[in-house]
Amino acid sequence: MRIVIAGGHGQIALRLERLLAARGDEVAGVIRRAEQADDLREAGAEPLVCDLESASVEEVARLLEGADAAVFAAGAGPGSTAGRKDTVDRGAAVLFADAAERAGVRRYVVVSSMGADPAHQGDEVFDAYLRAKGEADVSVRARSGLDWTILRPGMLTDDAGTGLVRLEASTGRGPVPRDDVAAVLAELVDTPATAGLTLELISGSAPVMVAVKSVAGN
Repeated sequence: MRIVIAGGHGQIALRLERLLAARGDEVAGVIRRAEQADDLREAGAEPLVCDLESASVEEVARLLEGADAAVFAAGAGPGSTAGRKDTVDRGAAVLFADAAERAGVRRYVVVSSMGADPAHQGDEVFDAYLRAKGEADVSVRARSGLDWTILRPGMLTDDAGTGLVRLEASTGRGPVPRDDVAAVLAELVDTPATAGLTLELISGSAPVMVAVKSVAGN
């Protein structure tokens, strides 16, 4: 498969790129800054430099041409403003989905957030983040041209992955290592029977492959 990942230099994305490249997939990561390119090459991914906050749908669609799947893993990141939560976590997500449809890439996996909700209340930056993620999820769910799956991890940690997770429509809150999020994403990309599902993810007791197979087709 050829898989294009938005936010290709993110902590989850770099882990995902290594996993996909190791299993023989052709991987490309969309990055904003050219100086990030070597990190992607080291992970086994082709760097594609493009600013998703300013690019046109046509520009992004060209990056997606020939891909079998697209993964949106971009985010404004910690320390960013509420305005950038809107332009990246919502705006770039919608743009990337538009571009995937334009390029004919049906398989579309989104890294969202537990608690994402367009109606979330509050004036803090994190509240704006949850609203932006929620609005992006609503936009993706409305698209008949995409075989989408939305993944909402719990509290992300840098602990070593265990390969054991809980993946359900509703898990309740809990932590999950970024390693395990990447492992679940790699499995989801390859499991189109999870299309149309919004899934929460925390650490648990099921091996990743078993967890994904158990929700597929539900």
